[in-house]
Amino acid sequence: MKNKNINLLGWILFIISAIGFIISSIGSFWAMFGSIFFFVACLIFLIPFFKKDKV
Repeated sequence: MKNKNINLLGWILFIISAIGFIISSIGSFWAMFGSIFFFVACLIFLIPFFKKDKV
């Protein structure tokens, strides 16, 4: 498995865990805030995987 694929798989697992944290934090403002912040940060780190490289 290539390193890029392993990194992508890791970030997908982080996204899944962030969704789980969001679901489990329903009803708690600060936990929900942190969970959503973590989810958005994971999405931002995924941008380079889907951005086309300029040749």
